[in-house]
Amino acid sequence: MPIKALLFDLDGVIVDTAIYHYQAWRRMANTLGFDITEEFNEQLKGISRTESLEIILAHGGLTISEDHKLALATQKNEWYLELISQMTPAAILPGVTDFFVAVKAAHLKTALGSVSKNARLILERIGMIDDFDSIIDGTKISRGKPDPEVFLKGAAELHVRPDECVVFEDAVAGVEAAKRGGMLAVGIGLPSVLTQADLVVPSLAQLTMEEVFTLSAVDRP
Repeated sequence: MPIKALLFDLDGVIVDTAIYHYQAWRRMANTLGFDITEEFNEQLKGISRTESLEIILAHGGLTISEDHKLALATQKNEWYLELISQMTPAAILPGVTDFFVAVKAAHLKTALGSVSKNARLILERIGMIDDFDSIIDGTKISRGKPDPEVFLKGAAELHVRPDECVVFEDAVAGVEAAKRGGMLAVGIGLPSVLTQADLVVPSLAQLTMEEVFTLSAVDRP
């Protein structure tokens, strides 16, 4: 099946906002009387704010009301927004700009598939809002990854079939979402971690369009 569209996660693929999430979550944890490490923060990649909060509260051994949870999630997001509002195009990860030039030259459709509700703000800050034909973010979905909803909606908006799509992801949950949606998956990171991906590269700087197109020959269930 020929490849017609590329769908990209945001965090860890286009930019790395993990440090901003970590700083905001750690600040929140500190107000509750405990701390979290950067290593702990790794398990929060690719999942929703609500799910992340539940994991952090469990880590701190806290049980709180739903109203308190909502207040904490809101406060964390405000701190996070303060941090990302200072982002510039310098935050774009290596290889991304050149890769998108190649994508446009190949006349492929593009979509963003992110659970973040702040995806549009980030794209505006880094000057990439017009590089996507469709933007599916946390405001458009009801289920987070590894549910494939975010990518299936992206394919639908691009008017392509799932098996005509390649997803670019740095998180295990994101790769699983792509595969569950019937799409090819390129992992950005370590092969030992992203074991379900059809191809794994350290970053988009190490990937060519020729390699992307060869994925169309991958056998799929």
